[in-house]
Amino acid sequence: MNSNIFIAGSGGIGQAVGLILSEYAFFNTTIYFGDISQQAIDAAFKFVTEGSTHSVNVHTVHMPIEGSNEILDNVLHTCDIILDCLPGSQAPRMAALAKKHHCHYANLTEYVQETKEVIEISRDADTAFVLQTGLAPGFINILAHKLYQEFQQDYGVDVVNSMHMKVGAISKNAPSPHYYAFTWSPIGVATEYLKDAEIVRNFKKIRVPALSGLERIIIDGDEYEDNFTSGGAADFPDSFSGKVKDLDYKTIRYPGHYQWVKNTMSTIANSDNKIKALENIMLENIPSVEDDMVVVYASVEGKDQKDRLRRKEKSYKIFPSVIGKQKLRAIQTSTAAPLCEVAFMLLSNQWKGTILQSQLSADDFLNGPFVSAIYGKYT
Repeated sequence: MNSNIFIAGSGGIGQAVGLILSEYAFFNTTIYFGDISQQAIDAAFKFVTEGSTHSVNVHTVHMPIEGSNEILDNVLHTCDIILDCLPGSQAPRMAALAKKHHCHYANLTEYVQETKEVIEISRDADTAFVLQTGLAPGFINILAHKLYQEFQQDYGVDVVNSMHMKVGAISKNAPSPHYYAFTWSPIGVATEYLKDAEIVRNFKKIRVPALSGLERIIIDGDEYEDNFTSGGAADFPDSFSGKVKDLDYKTIRYPGHYQWVKNTMSTIANSDNKIKALENIMLENIPSVEDDMVVVYASVEGKDQKDRLRRKEKSYKIFPSVIGKQKLRAIQTSTAAPLCEVAFMLLSNQWKGTILQSQLSADDFLNGPFVSAIYGKYT
């Protein structure tokens, strides 16, 4: 299988996608890195070509800030897939370019409105558009779907009490007062803390304010707190309508973090742009670190045919790892591997139109070559 893959966005996740595709080489690929920053695409080129243990075919494209140009159009015309690692606001733009050039398309964004726009763009496309397929949304949703399928099979029921999905990209250490360190995009953190979350309560889809559902949880013996944040539930509130009484996605943090965020938000109550204001305050007070980990937890709970309460659950902890000659952070590998897996699935199937998380084969995804290389085989 030979393919030309365009990676839009040459930051940490884009670089990880390029390196994982190149290093594991489950299919032959020519990679094009695109970005509006020449410095970023030069760094991505160096990261992959010097970080791989074998020769790789990598090129770079300097993208315009908006729309397209002749150089970008010429490259996309030769590509099979666009893997969109740009900020979520750019998703409609890249989806429109994918449709124009008859490329498959996959993205990572948790942005709800932009996802709806991409769905509209992809309705009559002759290629496939797989949406929200990183870590959260993405891996966590397919994991929860797999648990639901197991619950159905083992207990003979189709309707369950709850489906809970939780993910945290956190540092190994977290001093006071914020109990946090940045391991990924600060603007992404600020956005998910302030945009409403879609959940299901008593079989009804509702919108709730982000950070309005604080709880404690113990995962593998360690205590965390979690809270509602936007986007992570993907299409599940709709796709599991009538099947799950209570469904939600929450972001995991160390105990004490969300109180610090609450106190901080009280100081920006009158701001015209709360997301930017929160990002600025966090950047002033919270450092970025390389030594991170990703905590993943999903559960499905309900009663079996004998009216006994049952629960299926699964958790992971992902740590930094060496891919080729480069050390990648946990957030890089845990986000990039699902996107690479979807690229493999797109090249292996004749899909068209919109493909949502609930429509992907959980077995093929969780035990696919890229996901299992990072998360391990699903058992």
